[in-house]
Amino acid sequence: MTHWKRLVLAMSLLLVPALLFGQGTITGTVVDASTQSALGGASVMIVGTSMGAATNSQGHFKINNVPAGTYTVKAMFIGYNAATQSVTVTTEPVTADFSLEPTVLEGSELEIAASRAVERETPVAFTNLSKAEMQATLGSRDIPMVLNETPSVYATQQGGGAGDARINVRGFDQRNVVIMINGVPVNDMENGWVYWSNWDGIGDATSSIQMQRGMSAVTLAVPSIGGTMNVITDPTQFARSGNYRQEFGNDGFLKGTLAYNSGMLGEKFAFNALAVRKVGNGLVDKTWIDNWAYSAAVSYQLNASNRLELYAIGAPQRHGQNLYKQNIAVYDQEFAKGLDSYDQEAFTKYNQSPSERRFNQNWAPVDPAYNGLQAVENKTFERYDANFLMERENFFHKPQVNLNWFSQLSNRMNLYTILYYSGGRGGGTGTLGSVDRVPFTEGEKWYKSSPWMWDWNSTIGKNQASTTGSRGILRNSRNNQWTLGAIVRTDYKASDAMKLTFGIDARKAEIDHYREVRDLLGGDYYKSTASDFWTESEQQRGLGDKVNYFYTNNVNWFGFYGQAEYSKNKVTAYATAGYSGIGYKYNNHFKADDNGNPLNAETGWISGGQIKGGASYRATDAFQVFANLGYVSKVPIFDSVIDDRSGSKAENPQNEKFLAAEAGVNYFALDNKLVVKFNGYYTVWQDRARSINIQNEDGSEGLFFLSGMDLLHTGLELEMDWRPIQLFRLIVSGSVANWKNTNDVSGVYKDYGQEGGQNIPYNFYVKDLRVGDAPQTQLYLGGVVYPTSGLSLRLDFRGYANHYAGWDPFSRDNELYPPDGGDRGMQSWKAPNYTVFDFHAFYNLPINFVGVRPQLFVHVFNIFDTKYIQDATDNSRYSAWDKDHDADDAEVFFGQPQAFNLGFSLVF
Repeated sequence: MTHWKRLVLAMSLLLVPALLFGQGTITGTVVDASTQSALGGASVMIVGTSMGAATNSQGHFKINNVPAGTYTVKAMFIGYNAATQSVTVTTEPVTADFSLEPTVLEGSELEIAASRAVERETPVAFTNLSKAEMQATLGSRDIPMVLNETPSVYATQQGGGAGDARINVRGFDQRNVVIMINGVPVNDMENGWVYWSNWDGIGDATSSIQMQRGMSAVTLAVPSIGGTMNVITDPTQFARSGNYRQEFGNDGFLKGTLAYNSGMLGEKFAFNALAVRKVGNGLVDKTWIDNWAYSAAVSYQLNASNRLELYAIGAPQRHGQNLYKQNIAVYDQEFAKGLDSYDQEAFTKYNQSPSERRFNQNWAPVDPAYNGLQAVENKTFERYDANFLMERENFFHKPQVNLNWFSQLSNRMNLYTILYYSGGRGGGTGTLGSVDRVPFTEGEKWYKSSPWMWDWNSTIGKNQASTTGSRGILRNSRNNQWTLGAIVRTDYKASDAMKLTFGIDARKAEIDHYREVRDLLGGDYYKSTASDFWTESEQQRGLGDKVNYFYTNNVNWFGFYGQAEYSKNKVTAYATAGYSGIGYKYNNHFKADDNGNPLNAETGWISGGQIKGGASYRATDAFQVFANLGYVSKVPIFDSVIDDRSGSKAENPQNEKFLAAEAGVNYFALDNKLVVKFNGYYTVWQDRARSINIQNEDGSEGLFFLSGMDLLHTGLELEMDWRPIQLFRLIVSGSVANWKNTNDVSGVYKDYGQEGGQNIPYNFYVKDLRVGDAPQTQLYLGGVVYPTSGLSLRLDFRGYANHYAGWDPFSRDNELYPPDGGDRGMQSWKAPNYTVFDFHAFYNLPINFVGVRPQLFVHVFNIFDTKYIQDATDNSRYSAWDKDHDADDAEVFFGQPQAFNLGFSLVF
């Protein structure tokens, strides 16, 4: 029996219980009483039972398999007074609609911590995803993957390791996208990146996500360029319930999730908790998973005007990684032959791996007789598997704890305070020194044949025979850190129409970067001369000892902002101004300065700021038009200001500037059964910069900013959600963009390291070259059918075009035109267009046994096993054939093969 026949049979069997049990359904909507806007993510529960549902982004909910009888139904949403209705359930569907009134402590996490946009009011482009929406499509992938159904958002799993996803919004990578969890920005304090492995369990704990595209309306001093991703974990106000979820998947995937909500206890206290265990071999070769995750929340109502909430989330994890892109022929020679620009002669160098798309160069077999231990700090342990060694493994635990205090100071003023801590320990592995490699093709040196692989056994043998220590080892690159922060916000209602908001955002982070010996690969020690302070005997480093580098970075951040918001009748408008200052400090524990002390560097405060505003006009109950405008001066990241290795510092760091405008129209019709959103954006990125090392006039090392590069990001975005009948729903989103560089860059800098302090010109020829790293044309179609009570079947289509390979604009310094050997005016390689189909099914069985309700679900990703390229880098340093920006010069990750995730959930 084929896989598909098994799937059809399984789905048919799922329909049988619906014919055996006659039960009813409660449907309805939850809206804001004053604006009639939908409240996505509201909780609707049947009092006295464990049955309930969450509303979708249009405020709709559906509770299936309710036994006949009369019930009290309660609707709850953070920042609103709960409401109840009495309903009588029969075999016919029953409707219960709710209009909730805001509470005195207006907003809670919704409005304060996460700065959520509100339908029909906030003048920005945004998309809401409820918990139900996420459960319908995520299937235990990294959480950014669920956002591929929203316009201008492109997320991939990159090499396929759990937690190694990345996200791009409107052509901007994660450094220019603000990611917030429970109101706290979680982008790395040094470089702005987000490592999703740190938040592996967030998909299970999330109550809702809102993606605000563009500069957004977030009331924080944090500047957002591409967008702001607001993640809210499950609130404590859910009614008492529990859930056990067991998932199974391809390649030995197993995941168990246990969650519990206490409900309100004595009308003052509530808590919830979640624990996750996930293991598997990985869809890509040796991207194994060994993960835990947890979250917890506690709330306490001190009195009518004060409430405390405590949130904690974390994910201690280890996983195998696949970090090396490959030439296309390494994955699939037939695919490469089908590309017009792929030089067929490249097949003489690039050989197809036996594992094709699953190929991973970051591991190799090892003789299981090798019993050398591995280490992290002072802890030793055996390797993950006796039969192979990983070059690249990630291990990290980064818990985050928030203490939120919501206080009503008067009838017109509220105070909101968030104190938070985030601490991380862990890192990634790699090689250090000389480690042998072999080609797959016999008789050739590794660099003459691709793909090559590590030869651990040869290296171990040489190390064991050495009298001078290991020639090559495995090392850990460590990143131990802590962050303390405070976000304080005051809202003052100046009049019925005007609200004023003021806030501060203060953070301090300290990060230790160092390498340590992980595996000596058969030797007795590894000799390192990295530290200026070691004696000769101390240069013999053992397991867990520091090697190569060791420095500490400190980042101090302070920001404040003010916002005025006006809302009356048909008009809502806002204006925000903010300031941010960052100070960097660097201490090198291995390198000595001219006085023999540890090398250090420190900047003063580097200032940035933003100003933005917008307005919306509700022409009718169905139509809303909006527009916004903003300007950001963004402080450069740590690595652009202080060089980690040399300690050199930029004396006059340059801010990058962003100017953005956005306008759109939203249409709500048929009692919110049809929602259409259309908008356009225009974003200018000025003075994109890179710092380079130079020597100052006094002989010290410094950094010089190569600046003046400008880019333009423009595009149109569409969203539609239409439910013409109760049995069918259509979801559409799409975007068409034009992201490009707008000018060539020229300048001169003086380097006193050159004879006489030479003036050195620089020229970068990038005008009209398209921005890479994400498709500039995207289309998503989702069709959902509800053939019987409690059952939903969903087919998703994603199509992508105009995907230019990622490239470095500061590498385009060749002024010659083809065919003279230059690359001026040559676009980066454009990956083939592709389409992917995914399938999802969810079924609430019509069974309620002693208060336990079972649910079944299945996800099939890439159901037709389509071969496509999802990530690409132009003119690869390691995998290019002739470096003329063709297909044979790109290094890529193919999209993952067909995969499945299925399981059951017991709700009680």
